[in-house]
Amino acid sequence: MQLITTPNLETPDASYAALIAAHDGLTESESHALNARLVLILMNQIGKAELITQALALARGTGTHR
Repeated sequence: MQLITTPNLETPDASYAALIAAHDGLTESESHALNARLVLILMNQIGKAELITQALALARGTGTHR
């Protein structure tokens, strides 16, 4: 399986706004915790270890766009 690296959000602006709104009023520590929980939820949604590994490498800057 290959990680999708091209734009794939149905509503990118609304999705970004929802992400920012979710952080509204949180402390820096709470914001980091929210991000960690969100990442774990999305990793569970993806489910495939190979895709998660590709995404982690891409996010870290060591992966490649294919």
